[in-house]
Amino acid sequence: MRQYAGNRIGLAVVGGMLLGLGSYAWLRGHDRLFGLPPNAKILPPQTARALAAEPWPLWTLALVLLLLSLLALRWLLLCLGWGRRGTRNGTATAMLFVGLKSVEGLGRAGVRVGEDGVRIGLTCPAAADVGAVVGKLDQDIVGKIRREVRDDETPTLVRLHVRR
Repeated sequence: MRQYAGNRIGLAVVGGMLLGLGSYAWLRGHDRLFGLPPNAKILPPQTARALAAEPWPLWTLALVLLLLSLLALRWLLLCLGWGRRGTRNGTATAMLFVGLKSVEGLGRAGVRVGEDGVRIGLTCPAAADVGAVVGKLDQDIVGKIRREVRDDETPTLVRLHVRR
């Protein structure tokens, strides 16, 4: 689960910042901040006057924050796995690894089965013989995976990524 560490750390940082800002706003709104008079201003007087005279900077800030929140929502949904097609199949993934055991440095590999067919994702190093890998996939492995998962007529998409 190492590849998800960055997403989890990023979501924790963003969530912590939002929690802190929300707590501050709630405490400030209910006059519960210690040592701060209830009528104290947050912004300096010059900045408050400038923003009161021209409302466009606040609207721009609101638009930027809205776009940032939509981007964070998209990130969260992708981290949760929404938008991925099909479900993982461990047996087919094991068959894929066994069929390609001669490939040195094989990276990620996975098989997903969905309504639209089988999706196979494979990452191999640049030193690997890509022609041999594709030949093994085409001749033997994909057919076995199809038979194991559904039938021989199941449409299959194979994505082969070669690392530099």
